[in-house]
Amino acid sequence: MADARQGRGGPPPCRADGAVASRRAVVIAVRVKRLAHAEDLPLPAYHSERAAGLDLAAAIAPHAKIVLEPGARELIPTGLMLELPSGFEAQIRPRSGLALRHGVTVLNAPGTIDADFRGEVGVILVNLGREPFELTRGLRIAQLVVAPVSRVELVETAVLDETLRAAEGFGSTGVGGRSGRG
Repeated sequence: MADARQGRGGPPPCRADGAVASRRAVVIAVRVKRLAHAEDLPLPAYHSERAAGLDLAAAIAPHAKIVLEPGARELIPTGLMLELPSGFEAQIRPRSGLALRHGVTVLNAPGTIDADFRGEVGVILVNLGREPFELTRGLRIAQLVVAPVSRVELVETAVLDETLRAAEGFGSTGVGGRSGRG
């Protein structure tokens, strides 16, 4: 007997918060407003069945080119505004192909878009490569990953529990309190 509530057969059930429970992932509805300078560009999309990120495209002027010189950074418009549900954020992450082949990456990776932000999504790109990199309209420049947010309550204290690692910092994970540097 197929039962949609158990994930077997039939359409996926809809939760009270509007999310649709899929067999592979929970689908969250995110409202998007396309600005006039991006009307001809496709909405961000997943490009494989199990992709975590939607590809964002550069919404620079038609026939315009932005050349990112080595060491230079630029805020690239996407032509999109988002309405994220409360309890979620969007992260702007680099595209691995741009980073590997050209040294172009997201400067503040991951960039964070809070649920209460309503401005245009922009991507801060930096060219860490040795050659100038040309950006054109519609080029996929970054990934957008929507994720749940955990909020914490900080509790001030004068003493923290001790651990083997203690105050050892960079490069010390897994060395049991001995300095992993050097």
